[in-house]
Amino acid sequence: MVETLTGTDRSAGISYNEILDADSHPVRPILRVDSPLEPGPTVVDASIYYSREQHELEKEKLWKRVWQMVCHEDDIPNVGDAFVYDISSLSYIVVRSAEDELRAFPNACLHRGRSLLHENEKKLHLLRCPFHGWAWSLEGGLKEVPCHWDFPTVSAETHSLESIHVGRWGGFVFINPDPDAGPLEEFLGDFADNFTLLPFERRYKAVHVAKRLPCNWKVAQEAFSEAYHTVATHPTLLGTLGDANSKYDVFGNYSRAISAHNVGSPHITSERYDNPYMEQTPFTKQRHELTGDVYERMEEGLVKVTTTDDRTGYFDDWGRYLDGDQFHADIHLCNWVGGRLAEGMEDEPGNVYTGTFAERREKAGHERRESLRSLLGDDVDQISDAELLDPIYYSVFPNISPWGSFNPIFYRFRPDGDNPEQCIHECMFMMPVPNGEDRPAPAKCHFLDLEDDYIEAPELGALAKVFNQDTLNLPFVQKGLKSLKQVIFANYGETKPRHFHHQLAAQLAK
Repeated sequence: MVETLTGTDRSAGISYNEILDADSHPVRPILRVDSPLEPGPTVVDASIYYSREQHELEKEKLWKRVWQMVCHEDDIPNVGDAFVYDISSLSYIVVRSAEDELRAFPNACLHRGRSLLHENEKKLHLLRCPFHGWAWSLEGGLKEVPCHWDFPTVSAETHSLESIHVGRWGGFVFINPDPDAGPLEEFLGDFADNFTLLPFERRYKAVHVAKRLPCNWKVAQEAFSEAYHTVATHPTLLGTLGDANSKYDVFGNYSRAISAHNVGSPHITSERYDNPYMEQTPFTKQRHELTGDVYERMEEGLVKVTTTDDRTGYFDDWGRYLDGDQFHADIHLCNWVGGRLAEGMEDEPGNVYTGTFAERREKAGHERRESLRSLLGDDVDQISDAELLDPIYYSVFPNISPWGSFNPIFYRFRPDGDNPEQCIHECMFMMPVPNGEDRPAPAKCHFLDLEDDYIEAPELGALAKVFNQDTLNLPFVQKGLKSLKQVIFANYGETKPRHFHHQLAAQLAK
């Protein structure tokens, strides 16, 4: 690695604002806004990632008291459509009670507690308990009690369902179980200002994949919230992502990170950056940009590594030595090259850009504009390379991460039931609705369990391989935390998890 101590509080590489200065198109001022978090240190107790006490505290003071995204309005388009939202051991229902009216209630019968719904439903007329038949209207009023004469104290006044606050933003439905909650608009502040080029109202859910992971939800969320891990976890990205050049900002209840694409990491030498490996293919042959070693797929689970001094080693897709005179390999690059591939990945051709970073970005920006022209028309000619190319990823407290501009990615992280050491990672692709066309139906959720590979969701494309690298670390993080007292976060490069922990501590202290 080239960059270590710089003597400054930022990367030794070019700054993101300087990258914007070289853009081939005008850049919106909002990308240049600097709003960094005050320097740390931010240190948290390692037990918050696994302790039952922390899990119960979050259940009471976070999930019962904060605005949280439930579903998309397209998931419940018709009157009587209902969505079941589970968070920790809690369960809620959101139902479309009228054409433009949404209601939310605890998912529990007021008689004996049976869940009113155990899965999403369509075109209900009543919310009826399957146990004894008690029923409520879509507005929550008590409608029917079999043998009502036997419950003389039960009436619509005493046993209607408890209404929960509902909010909407960008086509998404939010709830807040706290009866004293302020409005969602106040919670989000100016968040919508970041999405004026392609508002979420103009998008539909084209992909929805959820995967169970063997770690606390905060461990998973933090793994996806900063570019600092790129240097070790994503060696495949070092030649095309300015990881340590990333720009981080915080604004009220949300934070932002922007990483430059087609710039290259400051961690790699200029010699290697200026001389790309022309034999590289996306998923079968890669040069490690730090060491110069070449990783080549022989077959699934078998990787050949050739070093710069011509030693050769063979490894499995977990980087375990099998044969040869090179005895060590990068686990993440072995996983990338030797792991499972979706159909067609093995035959994808290489596409290596050459030239200065500005030339690379201009070329890639032009290609991206042309790919979007049929969807968005000639308006794409007014859009900067930065908006078209760069990962701009937001985090809204407590657990969603919509990506910015024309990137369709939208994450959510939540605990898996009442287990503090498992979670659900969701990835949606929010694609633009083609001009002049009706909204396509939303994608159904494709669920992957603990042992499933992200590759089993081919709709994710190459992102499945990136997710495999990310999540390879997570069970080992969850294990290691129990041998650790504290976790420390970088002042700048881990701004987003720092901001989250500041918000979480404040929420749990209420």
